[in-house]
Parts: sequence; C-alpha cells; structure tokens
Amino acid sequence: MEIIPNLELIFIIDMLAAVTFAVSGALVASRKGLDILGFMWLAVITGVGGGTMRDLVLDLPVFWIADPAHIIACLITATIMYFVAPTIASRLRQVLWFDALGLALVTVVGTVKGLEADTGPLIAVVMGVTTASVGGIIRDVVGGEQSIIMRQEIYVTAAVAGAVTYISLAAFGLEGIMAATASFLVTFIIRGLAITYNWSLPTRYVSR
Repeated sequence: MEIIPNLELIFIIDMLAAVTFAVSGALVASRKGLDILGFMWLAVITGVGGGTMRDLVLDLPVFWIADPAHIIACLITATIMYFVAPTIASRLRQVLWFDALGLALVTVVGTVKGLEADTGPLIAVVMGVTTASVGGIIRDVVGGEQSIIMRQEIYVTAAVAGAVTYISLAAFGLEGIMAATASFLVTFIIRGLAITYNWSLPTRYVSR
C-alpha cells in the first residue's frame, strides 16, 4: 500500500490550499480597503507563505519557484476577490472559514512532504503544522490583524491533530488517499467546531 498519495493528488491539494488561503488573504485586504495590488500581495503571501517556510526548512526547492502555477492561481484569485469581496457582508467570518479550509488542506500537504523528505514522524508533524499556520500568521501581521495564534481559540491544535492522524494511519498501513482524507476531516472539523462554538484550550496567566 502507498502511505503517501501520488504526486498529482498532492499538487491538486496544494493548489486548492493556495487558492483557499489566497481568498482569506484577499478578504483581509478587503476589510482594510486596499487597492488591487494590496489584494494581490496579501493573497500571494498567504497562499504560499506556509509552504515557502516548509521548503526552506527542509532545504528543498521552493515549490512556487520551481513551478509558478501557485503564484498565478493566487493572483487570479486576488483579482476575482477584488470585485467579489465587497459584496460579502461578514468578511471576518468568511476569513475564518476559508482559513479553516486552507488549514486542513495544507496540514495534509505539509505532513506528506515531511515524510517524503525522510524526516521522521515528529518532524513531519511539525512540517504539517508549519505549512498550515505560517501563511495565516503572515497574513494577519501584514494585514494589521491580531494573529490567529495569539487568540484564545483552537487553531494550531487542529493542525497537530490532523498531522498526527495522518502519521498514525500511515503507520498502520492505511493507503495514502484514505489517510489524507482522514487528516483533512479531523483538522477541518476541529477547527470548524472551534469557530462555531468558540472553543479554546485552558490558559494560564502569570501575575506580575
């Protein structure tokens, strides 16, 4: 059995993730009233930011330099969103849901690419989480929003759960596509429930 999905499938998932994150970046640009270049900038850095960090850490060719298809897709998405975004009544809510979808997609891709690089299960999980979270972090910082990981809500935890799901199922010999589907669903459902019900993990404050 193949524990890693075929390259064509990974490319499709990665492209969907880039577009989904690009939408969330464009929605932030809309909230800030930016021009079309601002839309493009936020869409691109959100769409490819996490994967760029992953490839640099793994010392791999940066995926969008090897093949600019992801950049082109992000730019097209930004252009479309420039005209569509103002019609969306609650753009913050839409950002969260598109971000959740992107989170689930790139968790799978990052974990798989970590395994492909022979890093071992732990580092593969770290790569899944890195790919899932860095794009959103860059988007929030550049867009002047409070970073998603600084809010008291479940975000990185969802990516960890999804990445561990993939690693665990692959370890038991489950085929790559099935493990990838399960990883996606676990990440998206946990994040979706957190958005819907405002779930958060317990925190500890240190008095000064």
